[in-house]
Amino acid sequence: MGKEKIKILFVCMGNICRSPTAEGAFRSQVEKRGAQDLFEIDSAGTHAYHINEQPDSRSQRSAAKFGVDLSDQRGRQVHESDFYHYDHIFAMDTSNLSDLQMICPQEHQYKLSLMLDNIPENNGKSVPDPYFEGRFDDVFEMLNRASGFLLETLLKKV
Repeated sequence: MGKEKIKILFVCMGNICRSPTAEGAFRSQVEKRGAQDLFEIDSAGTHAYHINEQPDSRSQRSAAKFGVDLSDQRGRQVHESDFYHYDHIFAMDTSNLSDLQMICPQEHQYKLSLMLDNIPENNGKSVPDPYFEGRFDDVFEMLNRASGFLLETLLKKV
């Protein structure tokens, strides 16, 4: 029997901009390291605005500039079972972290954190929402950097 995978969920509000970008960036880094067998990676939204939709075309274009394809992803909403299934749940901002903390069972609260907390000296910082601000390349670079730190941290534990 194989080793249990590390299960990671990335969460934003609608699951069409930041969390699919985080999923794509992290998955890309995992693949470059040949560590696909070690991880299960997904993303979701705290709200049901974009169920079964592809990531925002602007997020897809930005990720593609960095060689990352988001087109296979589909939006979904966080479900209670996610808190039991995933080992780490990374919110993109403090608002979504708060939403998750309100619905997460007490015994699984320790799994919740902010994505940018993975970057040294960035504790408590939020990923800006590019949906209205349009900073898609900045958001990709920020999430890609955080993904690199996260991957290094997790690989040290396996």
